Amino acid sequence: MKAQDLKAKTPDELRDALVALKKEAFNLRFQAATNQLENTARMRAVRRDVARVKTVLNQKAAEAAK
Repeated sequence: MKAQDLKAKTPDELRDALVALKKEAFNLRFQAATNQLENTARMRAVRRDVARVKTVLNQKAAEAAK
């Protein structure tokens, strides 16, 4: 997920994406705890995607506040 793609989305779409990413991170944590996780790099990618979504949401909120 790239920041450019996220900037084109509306805040509602971003919030939906954030919820989906957090659910995925939750499931990945459970898989890691039960030794069922095959792609450990996915945890890092999801965590960074969550940060990207939050950053873009904060940028959009700052723009709206101006």
